[in-house]
Amino acid sequence: MQMLDDARYALRQFAHAPGFTATAILTLALGIGAPTAIFSLVHAVLLKSLPVAKPEELYRLGDKVECCINGGLQDDWTLFSYDQYTTFRDQVPGFRELAASQAGRSLFAVRRNGVNQNASSYLGRYVSGNYFSMFGLNAYAGRALNNNDDHKGADPVAVISYRAWKEKFGGDPSVIGGIFTVNGHPVTVVGIAPPGFFGEQLQSNPPAFWFPLGIEPLLNGTNTILDRTALCWLDVMGRLAPGADPKALETRAQVVLRQWLMSPQAKLHREELSFVDKQTLRFSPGGAGVQVMRDEYEDGLKLLLWVSGLVLLIACANVANLMLVRAAGRKQNTSIRAALGAPRAWLLRQVLTESVVLGMMGGVAGIAVAYAGVRLILHLAFQQTYVPISATPSLPALGFAFAVSLMTGIVFGMAPAWMTAKADPAEALRGASRSTAHHGAWTQKSLVVVQAALSLVLLCTAGLLALSLRNLQRQDFGFQMPNRYIAHIDPQMAGYKPEQLDNFYRQLRESLSTLPGVAQVSYSLYSPMEGDNWSEEVFIEGQPPAPPDSNQNTSSWVRVSDGYFETLGTRIVEGRSFTPQDTRGTQGVALVNRAFAKKFFKGEDALGKHLGILDAKYSGLFEVVGVTEDTHYRQPSRPVAPTFFLSAAQWVSFDEEHQKQFENRSHYMGAIEIRTEAALPGLEEQVRRVLGQINPDLALIDFSSFAAQVDGNFTQPAMIAKLTSMFGLVALMLASIGLYGVTAYAVERRTSEIGIRMALGADPGNILKLVMGGAFLQIVIAMAIGIPATVAAGHAMAAQLFGVKPYDPRILVMTAMVLSAAALVAAMVPARRAAAIEPMSALRTD
Repeated sequence: MQMLDDARYALRQFAHAPGFTATAILTLALGIGAPTAIFSLVHAVLLKSLPVAKPEELYRLGDKVECCINGGLQDDWTLFSYDQYTTFRDQVPGFRELAASQAGRSLFAVRRNGVNQNASSYLGRYVSGNYFSMFGLNAYAGRALNNNDDHKGADPVAVISYRAWKEKFGGDPSVIGGIFTVNGHPVTVVGIAPPGFFGEQLQSNPPAFWFPLGIEPLLNGTNTILDRTALCWLDVMGRLAPGADPKALETRAQVVLRQWLMSPQAKLHREELSFVDKQTLRFSPGGAGVQVMRDEYEDGLKLLLWVSGLVLLIACANVANLMLVRAAGRKQNTSIRAALGAPRAWLLRQVLTESVVLGMMGGVAGIAVAYAGVRLILHLAFQQTYVPISATPSLPALGFAFAVSLMTGIVFGMAPAWMTAKADPAEALRGASRSTAHHGAWTQKSLVVVQAALSLVLLCTAGLLALSLRNLQRQDFGFQMPNRYIAHIDPQMAGYKPEQLDNFYRQLRESLSTLPGVAQVSYSLYSPMEGDNWSEEVFIEGQPPAPPDSNQNTSSWVRVSDGYFETLGTRIVEGRSFTPQDTRGTQGVALVNRAFAKKFFKGEDALGKHLGILDAKYSGLFEVVGVTEDTHYRQPSRPVAPTFFLSAAQWVSFDEEHQKQFENRSHYMGAIEIRTEAALPGLEEQVRRVLGQINPDLALIDFSSFAAQVDGNFTQPAMIAKLTSMFGLVALMLASIGLYGVTAYAVERRTSEIGIRMALGADPGNILKLVMGGAFLQIVIAMAIGIPATVAAGHAMAAQLFGVKPYDPRILVMTAMVLSAAALVAAMVPARRAAAIEPMSALRTD
């Protein structure tokens, strides 16, 4: 009851001081809301468990995140072939169930039967029949997949995600049991996945369909990999049986893996067998799933968590200053209470109660700020994609906000409580204002110094990240972007066989070239900076092959049509480009980039050299006829990878079946590059119409300008730079308010002193200089502390920077000037007020 009375009294006191209350709550809302918003994302991306039954019982085979297909020995195994999965399932007891799922995602051309529409592309994944039962999940409607669905010859079925069912099909109940044409084959949708379940991988654009592994050969046709024992493409996760020891199971699984590698199914070369004993397999907890987004966003989120923590410290310091000023202003009232017999403990408790109540009110407002902040961050990070992260409050986020509110209330209430505890009843008799002119000023000024120093750190951090982003965006990527567009397709989804591809691409190119305003059309396996990469070991004629499993001679590569480099605006620096004369019956040719020539030819002339892939016996397969400038195909922050290019029109007759399948897959080229004379509004619809005319099952996966595709690579650094800048501005504003408050309070407390100075001959300029000097002394001290801290912070986040030194002097000078300008504005108002004081009025204040 006493606590409730104290709380009600505190609320009445706040109601009597609306200006102070509003300022303090707004300051706390910003300070608490920012860390809570970032914590909500950290929890969702890094800490949250899967929405499944008893996630603590789940374990993954492997402890890394890999995508999408591995071949050969992995050393530390994470991905597995279908044959390896079934071997583990049958020979590693201790799992109640062991399930497999595709490590990446596939695109499927889906068209609902009975509906007069062209096919649309959907993301989907292949999973084992016991996938949903292993997670302990039932379908929202219909049924989930089961083991009877997961074998060759079974009726083709699928489960659709709840989100896709709602958004793409309007929640139509007839979808269950409906027939859909998927990659040209009829598939029955048997159920809807439960809401909130997007698979065991947390990633943007989660799958819309799950298909049993057994129908992979049907849907992928000649490109099937289900029975390719040398290709590892599955994540494996299991639920422990009661009493099972994960360590013992890990040891058993490692033995089974090595036995399998020594068996004929592995098809290892003789020189690879000596590496089998070095192969390891580690289990890892699977309750949080396969954290794809964690690897992508972990560093950025941690940086933002630190930044938001600094904003919280500044907000706390600001509110502490407000409370100190409030306590100093009420000191005479407190002394009178003490003189009238109020217990010191009651006075102390009342001040602490006010602080905690204020902190809790700020926390409530902070939660609202947090929700808005989460939505803002999701918008900045994923403007055109969907992520399975909700801005709705979770219990951990609410608990975090509550804990932060409580702690800030206690922490910033300590100093005012200490001042109250020292209240002297005698001061009530002689006038508190005279005796406390400078009392507690050092504490308030110290808090301002801390605020300003932290603001300097945040502003410098924001400046470094902004400069880093600018450097990333302005570098030479090795291609041109104006009036260039990228369309993505997958002929395999429309049922095209390898022998049909040449005619298909010829027809597509001719049809697109007739569109008004189109200047040039090309096609390729993938295009620069779209997030894809193919790499293989390269064999150079006349050079010994690299040691097995060394990856020394690994190179990226792209299959492209003639006219590809001209369409993109990539320069040929030596030799020639591909031409229509490079056909099946002519000498195999290749182009390489400068990075490839430098790595593999050591400064020699690359033209006329020969290279091959897949086996050393093919080292003379392709003659190098040209060298291109270095072009960024992967992350723009990384050095350009050695890359070679093969002709789309040339086919190689390999000996072994898996080599033939590899060759076939590489001719399914999904990127269509279009160069126009000028910007063409409505081009996407024209491209879509052309595809529908060629084949109604041929889906346009996506369409964008080349510039938009490139910009997509800067989403995360842009988000971090923008948010850090926002936090820096908030910190600067809070520090300015703090400096203003302390300076104004100092002027108020020194009114009589200023009057005496002016009565003795000091002019307004001297008073202005006195007040401004005191304010800027705090800023100078803050800079002395903040600049070394800024350099340390720059070194700590060096991994986030590109082309920027952690101690960039331009950023330090600019941020110091910004802080000084803010301090000038904050201190000028109370300084001018002090200079305008009338001496006689000042002397009468006491």
